[in-house]
Amino acid sequence: MKKTIDEHAERFSEAASTYDDEQDSEPYRMCAQQVVNHAAPTSCDTVLDIGTGTGAIAFELTSAADRVIGRDISTGMLDQARMKADIENIENISFAEGRFRDPNVDSDITVDIVTSNFAMHHLSDDEKCNAITVISALEPDRFILGDVMLFGAANPDESFYDPSVDDPATVGILVDALTDAGFVISEVEFVHEQVGVLVAEQ
Repeated sequence: MKKTIDEHAERFSEAASTYDDEQDSEPYRMCAQQVVNHAAPTSCDTVLDIGTGTGAIAFELTSAADRVIGRDISTGMLDQARMKADIENIENISFAEGRFRDPNVDSDITVDIVTSNFAMHHLSDDEKCNAITVISALEPDRFILGDVMLFGAANPDESFYDPSVDDPATVGILVDALTDAGFVISEVEFVHEQVGVLVAEQ
């Protein structure tokens, strides 16, 4: 991780009020939609969305899922997410602080699906492996990861890859980490040379 968790949390809290308006690149929108499509929860499913931010993915899943749990390190982002839930009067969603390696989910909650979009790339490769191991231990049926990931050579000039704060892994490293943790890869979606979606099942 190129910044500490507190530094990342502060950076995103400062951007929280305008974050949704700034996520307008086509690769980002396509990636988010693929994550939602592959999550495909049913009315019996509990979904955990890690790195939820202002809840963009989480809210999209509330109409189909029984329950959606959003976790993030940024209090500013979580405040925005809660405000949106109140405005829209969405009752089957909740938000709290949590992170990849400590998602802060009560042990009596069965997590059926885990999603994450444009968040894990802030971790180092070793930290990503640890995070995936933690996610696997929750025993979800499915984990959908949409993120900055490298299908080819890295190009730090791309707008969604800032080498000062981002640390994207190659697709190969992510696939190996997922399979080592007990997942089976069912889909690899190419969105852009530096953006993709992995669907892993247990």
